[in-house]
Amino acid sequence: MDTVNKPISDKVSKLGYALTGIGLLIIVASFLTNKQRGAFDYLWIYMFLTSVGIGGLALTALEYLVGATWSVPFRRVCEFLAGIIPLLIILVVPLIFTMGDLFHWLHPEPGDEILAAKKPYLNMNFFLIRVAFCIVVWFIFYFFFTRNSKKQDTTKEPGLTRTNIKLSVVFAPLFFISMTMAAIDWMMSLEPHWYSTIYGVYYFAGTIVCTLAIVTFISIHLKENGYLNPRVSNDHFYSLGTLLFGFNIFWAYIAFSQFVLVWYADIPEETVWYMQRWHHGWQYVSLGLLFFHFVIPFLILLPRSIKVNLKVLKVMSVWMVLAHMLDLYWLIMPTYSSSPVFGWQELGMLLFAPGLIIVVFTMKANKENITPVGDPKLEAGLNFTL
Repeated sequence: MDTVNKPISDKVSKLGYALTGIGLLIIVASFLTNKQRGAFDYLWIYMFLTSVGIGGLALTALEYLVGATWSVPFRRVCEFLAGIIPLLIILVVPLIFTMGDLFHWLHPEPGDEILAAKKPYLNMNFFLIRVAFCIVVWFIFYFFFTRNSKKQDTTKEPGLTRTNIKLSVVFAPLFFISMTMAAIDWMMSLEPHWYSTIYGVYYFAGTIVCTLAIVTFISIHLKENGYLNPRVSNDHFYSLGTLLFGFNIFWAYIAFSQFVLVWYADIPEETVWYMQRWHHGWQYVSLGLLFFHFVIPFLILLPRSIKVNLKVLKVMSVWMVLAHMLDLYWLIMPTYSSSPVFGWQELGMLLFAPGLIIVVFTMKANKENITPVGDPKLEAGLNFTL
């Protein structure tokens, strides 16, 4: 097996630590100057990192669940990204202590019948139980998936793959339940008088698009620098590009479905959420999201030739990560401000989150095999052709 395993460049590691450190300083300064704005910016960061962590875990489970072979050479990238999940236990603490600055339902106005009816669900104790449930579920499956995968590098035991397949069957429904719960609790409940029955699916679609984009970018970088097996070819990256293209269309479909149902019903209690995003400058962000997240990527990624052009695919991967960041900004920040805000405070998001991803990935990659060398499907994966 001619699999390359060498340490990631120190320059990459140093870049990750620098971005994380500078971003963290900005986050702290933001909390000190404006606590509420700092809380909303930090929620933006947390939900993005949650996307990457659980997205990596979901793609790992999906490979086992469907028995895919072409993606085996890339699976460790997904596992390394899921390494963010243990950090979510620590990263959630600042949000818990600033919930009063985020959620209106913690201090409702007297006579608010809607919030009174939702109190059995929207109350502090039950909220914390749900947060703990989600993180514990993600951590447990992350631990067992990665433990079995790493153990297989040494033992070459096919039974570990079968064990992870069984775990994937159990994880699949728990993933959708926990991810939907996290999206509703941390983001949809920012506007507790409004609700959407497909909000969790919307967050799921954006999560998978973002994670696929990061996996594609990292995999291309690893290929270009000789970290991946030489037999990993453009056919493999075509598959990644196709998935990225397809799930982005799925995101647009869910976004349009949510919008058109609200528009068609034309009920004030439902339209208020979209009207809030169509005034005082937010209309430009809404239109920008449409073109930045869907129209432009659709036109660029549509041709087959682009999906095997690694330079363009790499650029579009960064593009889609930024699009997901914009999407989360559009979901969260209108609750804080009636008009778009972006200053040095929000730079913490653009520095801290990518920096932490780089740090986690390089730490994992320098300690473990970048390719799952013990997986019985690896040979078939390396020989994959369209």
